[in-house]
Amino acid sequence: MQRVVLTGFMGSGKSTTGPLLAKRLGWRFLDVDEEIEAKAGCSIAQIFAREGEAGFRKREHATIARLVTQDSLVLALGGGAIETEAVRALLLDTPGTLLVHLEVSLATALARCRGTDRTRPILADRANLKARYERRLPLYRMAHRSLRVDKLTPQRVVEAILEVAGGARKRQASR
Repeated sequence: MQRVVLTGFMGSGKSTTGPLLAKRLGWRFLDVDEEIEAKAGCSIAQIFAREGEAGFRKREHATIARLVTQDSLVLALGGGAIETEAVRALLLDTPGTLLVHLEVSLATALARCRGTDRTRPILADRANLKARYERRLPLYRMAHRSLRVDKLTPQRVVEAILEVAGGARKRQASR
C-alpha cells in the first residue's frame, strides 16, 4: 500500500480524518478540492458557476489521475468524484491504492455541514440532496473498504483505517 484515498459523502470526515491519518503514517495529505482550487485560482463554487458540474468533473478527474500515482499520500476526494466511472476505475485498479469509504447517514452529513451552504454547491440543491446521496451510496460502497463512521471520533476513524490498511499490507505481502 502506497497511498490511501478517502471517499464518502460531504460531511463524512475525509478532510478531518485525512491529515490525522497522514500524520500517523508519516505521509503527506492532499485534498482534491483544494488542489483544484489552487490550480484554477478560484473556488469550487465559482468553477461550478462558470463551467457547470461537467467542467468541474473534468478538472477533478485530471487532478485525481495526476495525484494517484504519488506515493506516501493520503488523498481526500470530493464527495461526487466517485460518480465518474473513469475515476472509480482509476482508484480501484491503481496498484498500491487503498480506497476507503467513510460512510455516514444523510442526517449526520447534514448536521456536520450545517452553515457551509456557500462553500458546498450541492447543498444549495436541497430538493435533490437525498436522491444524490442515495445514488452515490452504492458507488461509495464499491471501495476496497467501507467503514461506518457516524459515531466515531476522527481519532477512532484513523485507528479503523489503520486496521484496514494493516490487513491490506498483509494481503499484498502474501502475494
